[in-house]
Amino acid sequence: MADPSSYRPKPGQIPDSPGVYKFRDEHRRVIYVGKAKSLRQRLANYFQDLSGLHPRTRTMVTTAASVEWTVVATEVEALQLEYSWIKEFDPRFNVKYRDDKSYPYLAVTLNEEFPRVQVMRGAKKKGVRYFGPYGHAWAIRETVDLMLRVFPVRTCSAGVFKNAARTGRPCLLGYIGKCSAPCVGRVTPEEHRELADDFCDFMAGRTGTYIRRLEKDMMAAAEEMEYERAARLRDDVEALKRAMEKSAVVLADATDADLIAVAEDELEAAVQIFHVRGGRVRGQRGWVTDKVENVDTSGLVEHALQQLYGEESGDAVPKEVLVPALPDDPAAVSQWLADRRGSQVSLRIPQRGDKKDLMVTVQRNAQQALGLHKTKRASDLTTRSRALEEIAEALGLDTAPLRVECFDISHLQGDDVVASMVVFEDGLARKGEYRRFQIKGFEGQDDVRSMHEVISRRFRRYLQEKERTGEWEETPAPTGPVPAVPGGGDGAGDTQAAGESREDDGRPKRFAYPPQLLVVDGGQPQVAAAKRALDELGIDDIAVCGLAKRLEEVWLPDDDDPVVLPRSSEGLYLLQRVRDEAHRFAITYQRAKRAKRIRASPLDAVPGLGDTRKQALIKHFGSVKKLRQATIEEICEVPGIGRRTAESVAVALAAAAPAAPAVNTATGEIMEEDDGGSTT
Repeated sequence: MADPSSYRPKPGQIPDSPGVYKFRDEHRRVIYVGKAKSLRQRLANYFQDLSGLHPRTRTMVTTAASVEWTVVATEVEALQLEYSWIKEFDPRFNVKYRDDKSYPYLAVTLNEEFPRVQVMRGAKKKGVRYFGPYGHAWAIRETVDLMLRVFPVRTCSAGVFKNAARTGRPCLLGYIGKCSAPCVGRVTPEEHRELADDFCDFMAGRTGTYIRRLEKDMMAAAEEMEYERAARLRDDVEALKRAMEKSAVVLADATDADLIAVAEDELEAAVQIFHVRGGRVRGQRGWVTDKVENVDTSGLVEHALQQLYGEESGDAVPKEVLVPALPDDPAAVSQWLADRRGSQVSLRIPQRGDKKDLMVTVQRNAQQALGLHKTKRASDLTTRSRALEEIAEALGLDTAPLRVECFDISHLQGDDVVASMVVFEDGLARKGEYRRFQIKGFEGQDDVRSMHEVISRRFRRYLQEKERTGEWEETPAPTGPVPAVPGGGDGAGDTQAAGESREDDGRPKRFAYPPQLLVVDGGQPQVAAAKRALDELGIDDIAVCGLAKRLEEVWLPDDDDPVVLPRSSEGLYLLQRVRDEAHRFAITYQRAKRAKRIRASPLDAVPGLGDTRKQALIKHFGSVKKLRQATIEEICEVPGIGRRTAESVAVALAAAAPAAPAVNTATGEIMEEDDGGSTT
């Protein structure tokens, strides 16, 4: 525990200006980010007598080892910089909302030549128009099915679209009138985009215009005795009205607004958001957070606004935002929202009428969400705590292993040997800290030797981090042959992440935290290899065990008999989950590497030849075989291929050419090469 007076800035050193400040711990990790109208006044509050601080604030300042700040010109800039730093550094003492589910959106891909209507989840993409979020994907599909009568926009995937264009036959939706069939040229790209724009306008709340226009056309068709057309228009009007009925009118003045409500107790808070467009509720979502900092309702609202609109712009930020309590600096937050929207945004508390009544409904949803979350978490916490206690008791540990790391080796008959590391904290998976390794110390299949190499590499990095941050004065020399290649890597094997070696970036390092329990997938040999790797590095404060698949036995180092946990044990179930997750992560990586190797082409050996020019070469000549037979002058005829590149291509293909053609020994037939250059 640090003494805040040891890093308190000197009097007069802190400027009396708006700015953003960061508290760092002894390892230079950013643990808290805040903003202030006056840095001098705000930071002075943190360095008063500890007994006068809120318990959460007291924990933060005693964990910190330094404080630094950045002066900005306005409070709006401070708000934006605070959001950017919280997103970048993920400080442990800042409120961070976690979404309680992955919400589906109705998306229109306006960035394509022929826009497509579809259900999308996850991060938003540039050039795509989103509506929602919706509670369920089926609600989107029902709405789209009704609207395709009036706006027959493409809904098919790229593969289906290309196949229809190739065959000249549209899909079923094209035949039944629910797609304008741009794939076969029934409408031009401009006409199809106009349909997509009309679809977006209707979904955005401009519904009255289209319904009145259709009703007018229906009456005109009836007067001209075009009864079939009039009946079709009547059905279109009914379809649009049914689509509108799925979201009832809640605000009679066709308001575009977001309503945010907060329910909280001493430890947690739940936020609910209703998205109202055109007076109708078009989407709903919710977040839950632990109150890890001393924050009131105004602070929770401000954090929610940052989370909700930090990555949005334009119409995604509504004209009106209704909240239960205004942020501490409502003018700055309103200006920040206006900058993101590009026009004025009203941020206020509803006082009367329909908006206040709707806010009561949103508040009720927030209360229910918080109650449901606490019920689920209480049950989960009880089960996880019991599982960790059972593991500690079975393995003879002093305390429950709050951080568990599990390693697994995967290969296919000795090829593409890889390893995985998964991390569980408090019984929950921490997927952001999973790591993948390529086995580099030797060739062939040897699970025990592979396990030794991976454990050595992982904990060598841990020791390097300890030495770099000054947690000890001396690094014990390893006593065995440990590969010098650092472990880790996401996707590319074991490469060090960009910026990972920087001293003051404030981010948690990949291998900075040791586990209390190290689990390996295997029995005695694998456990012995892991223990030997730790001993060689001088690490003796990490427990090791292995879980064998055959009988689900738990093996400990230097024990001839396994520990057998009851089949109904929560501890055994947690170990199985950890082991199975490590196996899944390892085999996924191994399959990806194998698939990449199988898809390898002789052109991959040509330096500087990217995918675009590779495809251009294959498209021009038709196959690798024909490309190999081409002259350098013929290769130069391909757009984007110069003479030097053509010479490199010819050399690479000549080096990769088979010594002799493959022959079917049963028939004597010479087997030809396919487009990828392999024999068939």
